[in-house]
Amino acid sequence: MPGENLSRDEARERAELLSVDGYEVVLDIRSAVDEAEPAEGPRTFRSVTTIRFRAAAPGTSTFADLIAPSVNTVTLNGHVLDAAAVFDGSRIALDGLAAENVLVVDANCAYSRTGEGLHRFVDPEDGEIYLYTQYEPADARRVYANFEQPDLKAPYRFEVSAPEGWQVWSNGAEESREAGVWRFAETAPISTYITCVVAGPYHYVTDSYTRGDLTIPLGAMCRKGLAKHFDSDDVFLVTKQGFDLFHEIFDYPYPFGKYDQAFVPEYNLGAMENPGMVTFREEYIFRGKVTQASYERRANVILHEMAHMWFGDLVTMKWWDDLWLKESFADFMGSFGLVEATRFDQAWVTFANSRKSWAYRADQLPSTHPITADIRDLEDAKLNFDGITYAKGAAVLKQLVAYVGREAFLEGARRYFKANAYGNTTLDDLLSVLAEVSGRDMAEWSRAWLQTAGVNVLTPVITCDAAGHVTELAVVQEGEELRPHRVAVGLYRLESDGTLVRYARADADVAGARTVVAELAGTERPDLVLVNDEDLTYCKIRFDEASLATLRAHLGDLTDPLARALSWSALWNLTRDGLMPARDFVSLVLAHAGRESDVGVLQMLHGQALTSVTHYAAPDWREQGGRELAAGALHELRLAEPGSEHQLTWARFFAASAATEGDFQLLLGLLEGSARIDGLDVDQELRWDFLLPLAAHGAVDEGALGAELARDDTASGKRHQVRCLAARPSQAVKDQAWTAVVESDALSNALVEATIAGMQQSSQRGLLAAYAGRYFEVIERVWTERSIQIAMDVVKGLYPSLQGDAATLDATDAWLSAHADAAPALRRLVLESRDDLARALAARGGAARAGIYRAAGLRGPPPHPPPTNAGRGCFFQPVRRLRTGPGRARGLLRAAASRTSARSRARAPHRQSNARTLAPACPDLSTGV
Repeated sequence: MPGENLSRDEARERAELLSVDGYEVVLDIRSAVDEAEPAEGPRTFRSVTTIRFRAAAPGTSTFADLIAPSVNTVTLNGHVLDAAAVFDGSRIALDGLAAENVLVVDANCAYSRTGEGLHRFVDPEDGEIYLYTQYEPADARRVYANFEQPDLKAPYRFEVSAPEGWQVWSNGAEESREAGVWRFAETAPISTYITCVVAGPYHYVTDSYTRGDLTIPLGAMCRKGLAKHFDSDDVFLVTKQGFDLFHEIFDYPYPFGKYDQAFVPEYNLGAMENPGMVTFREEYIFRGKVTQASYERRANVILHEMAHMWFGDLVTMKWWDDLWLKESFADFMGSFGLVEATRFDQAWVTFANSRKSWAYRADQLPSTHPITADIRDLEDAKLNFDGITYAKGAAVLKQLVAYVGREAFLEGARRYFKANAYGNTTLDDLLSVLAEVSGRDMAEWSRAWLQTAGVNVLTPVITCDAAGHVTELAVVQEGEELRPHRVAVGLYRLESDGTLVRYARADADVAGARTVVAELAGTERPDLVLVNDEDLTYCKIRFDEASLATLRAHLGDLTDPLARALSWSALWNLTRDGLMPARDFVSLVLAHAGRESDVGVLQMLHGQALTSVTHYAAPDWREQGGRELAAGALHELRLAEPGSEHQLTWARFFAASAATEGDFQLLLGLLEGSARIDGLDVDQELRWDFLLPLAAHGAVDEGALGAELARDDTASGKRHQVRCLAARPSQAVKDQAWTAVVESDALSNALVEATIAGMQQSSQRGLLAAYAGRYFEVIERVWTERSIQIAMDVVKGLYPSLQGDAATLDATDAWLSAHADAAPALRRLVLESRDDLARALAARGGAARAGIYRAAGLRGPPPHPPPTNAGRGCFFQPVRRLRTGPGRARGLLRAAASRTSARSRARAPHRQSNARTLAPACPDLSTGV
């Protein structure tokens, strides 16, 4: 972003100088519907902004922010300035400030196709045009002149001239509309990045929320083409449940009047917390059948954004260093709210299995950072919307709740809102109020958890006597920073009915390198020790040898869904860390995933299994591993209850892992109707899921994909078709895809994303090899010439990770060495991709040799040698390799099926009760499956 960056020091100096009293923003967007494209340059709209502000030191200078193709006039305190002299493309120089100032900027701003600023979308289905804004962290300056930093809050008034037949929404309530001019009420003081305008012929539904004397008008909208799929009743239900909960626990009324929620096309994010005008990606409106995990994910996002109305909008961080003050809290409150107020009462299972997986990966990258990060400038800020700021921060807040108590935590939040309403804060503001209500030393807690990076590893060390009783159970902690952990340690045993249940639990405060859990001494020897049971803290956990053996045989017999999710998460971390061969993890998935009742966990396991085969498996086993995954997926697809969400999930996984001619013939048969699986509705979205692997393996051509687009001539259909076209196994196709995203800016953000996803197919490593060298030649130019969002997509998406070899690692190191002065944000993205590749290479090395410390996950001898073990050899034993192969996997599946009791069937209603034996590998397409 040449010239478009803003440093923290510049923002601090400007905040010390200025106080902003208000904005009046007048936009004329009637040009959005002009049929003719401009002869040169981008399509533009007129933006006239009036800013009233004060300067602490009259006579000094500052600057306003604006990114626009041209500026018509700049007037400061009644004096017309030379626009060509004061505007450099991203800043407007303002000299000779008075104590009180009025700045008027008349500019021509550009519509966006990258999802940054005022995005313009043309619906291919009906030709209608839709607009919406997206600014975080600093793209409001693409729409109107401003002081683009979060701590210069001000009230806003928006006026918008729109085409005939359109509707317009903004943060404030509509005050009037006349002759196509819409005027909106003044907002409360808010930051630039959460102002918003949405305009177009949207389908709009209304409702209201009432609590005592408070009434909040509710609205929800989407494109007209999606109206038939829009389940607004469920959106409003979760919205009202969220308002009920947050009003009760925050004791501060929602402060922004109305509450509209817009589901918009080609959105880069999940959602954005614009007060009174929340925006979401329209993929949260489901065009076909989806699982409850999808509804839970949407509900989580609704509550996440609602929590921001307090954490982030009412009280906002001073600078992006404290981004976590809003994102960690909102991420935590999303899951907390689901459990407390909605039908999704197992949301902590999803959090443990999915959100924390994101955090663990981010926290082990070379770019890891403390939750309170060092954000030097806007480019740093853009990259810090990551797994640490969101998911690790939320996990640490969950630990904080266990540390100070739920009521103290919520009382701290209440006092924080009331003390800082409509203001800006730093970490110290929050810590002071939490210390006040809890009586705890928050400074030490903050130093350990918020101001240091990295993830700890907790490992159980257990000794038993000859009678089969625990003599000592200790927790060993590793990590560069040893932190205080409040954990629950659970002991599990196999019951006579084959289930694996907890029979003992102890809370413990783990501190230092080794902590003895005295309360568990004398208990019966467990079959499984689960450190961090109930997922109270943020850590990776390991298993002793006996526990790992139990999980190999009985993971599917764990009755508690959260315990299963934590076990799966730990096994995945073992795989990523090179301590468990990828083929062993795949075998565990084949053996036990079919009995997983939580469909969100199941979907996560499918993705992890594919990643294991694609990146972590030894190359000489990769092809076999892919065939085993496809065979296992087809087996479970046949066993799944007809019409169930598990059947749908296994169908998608089968398509994603399809590897043989028989697999592709079945997919074709399901598309054409010559094959069927009882209860499986192959709707339009599932058709595209099936077409992608068929396109990637050359089983369907461009004509077939064109015919499918004619069947689904919608925005979603176009994205799917573009992805499938780029997936075809042809060098010419790959060249075309490369040119479209690297050498041209004609594609919108959504189609850039679809093209990259289609191009990068794991079955096409040979075809993609030609672009490994070219990648390093172009990325600095791409970073310089393209918007930061598109540049990020290209740099991350086209990294040659699928080459998966030392040569690519060497090429990456050579680029980093030769480009030490490249933009730090660009170097960070390359470093992160390099780390993923290095981890994959290390994992493959681990698959070829058995590490003697794999069970405990230690890099060397134990810090404390274990005492004499009279009754159980369970510590620091080599992990025995799981015998794999189709025969072994099928045997494990049959054994699991035969052990299924009435109780376990009740936990897994998605599987048919007759538990059929493995069907023939090649289906008879003429008679169905």
